[in-house]
Amino acid sequence: MAAGLVLLTVGSLLCALRGASAAGAKIATSPEVTAGSNVIISCNISEAPTPIKGNYWMKGETKLDSNVTALDFTSYMIPKVDYETSGEYHCVFDTTPLTKGTVFVKVTPHVVPYKKTEHGNEGDAIILTCKCNSYPAITQWTWYKVVDQVPQPVANGTEERFYIQSNGTRTDLRIISLNLEKDPGKYVCNGTNELGEGSADVTLRVRSRLAALWPFLGIVAEVLVLVTIIFIYEKRRKPNEVPEDDDGGSAPLKGNTANNMDKNVRQRNAN
Repeated sequence: MAAGLVLLTVGSLLCALRGASAAGAKIATSPEVTAGSNVIISCNISEAPTPIKGNYWMKGETKLDSNVTALDFTSYMIPKVDYETSGEYHCVFDTTPLTKGTVFVKVTPHVVPYKKTEHGNEGDAIILTCKCNSYPAITQWTWYKVVDQVPQPVANGTEERFYIQSNGTRTDLRIISLNLEKDPGKYVCNGTNELGEGSADVTLRVRSRLAALWPFLGIVAEVLVLVTIIFIYEKRRKPNEVPEDDDGGSAPLKGNTANNMDKNVRQRNAN
């Protein structure tokens, strides 16, 4: 569909009845959309079960601002068809009960990784995840590991270490017992739907078992260096740095003093 204002009138519709929820009501919708800018989708109701009070558009749980030109006709403009605007658009006519029609806006898969880089420890398990946030849902997921710049498929249960679990919007690659030599590198998740395919890369880095001990070993090394410096410093202290009170030769002994005094008294008595 070319860029620019595209008006899909009721007269050009090939699908006449789609999603009418009230008995007897007929809703003609514009064809499904796969590309374009300023694309207008529309709905027209006939044979409504009760008088129409109004109409509006819904995408999921979100009510959209629509162009109301008549009670039995409603349109909505999509500025650009991409993964964000893809999905199911519902035109709702306020009758009793409500009458709804659906216009599908489809694009090729928009695949993104949960994390572009994952880190794991040797021997541990890790999960690599990719998601698709576009419409329609993925019908097939495939994982690859890039070896020498060549993508090699990773099958479920490979080496009894690789396990894949997927649904329409997400895929998980679980790797058991990480190998420091084999497992690091680039992994590619590829998703396919009815319009084409899309892919994303995840880089896996694996740390050694001792990686968690490096901070502790660093602290121990610092303590050992400090203790060694203190020991060397104490061994090289100069003698004059020793306190005088610790020098036993600087004070007379009490026993020697008493002997000298007794000797002097005997000498005086003899004279």
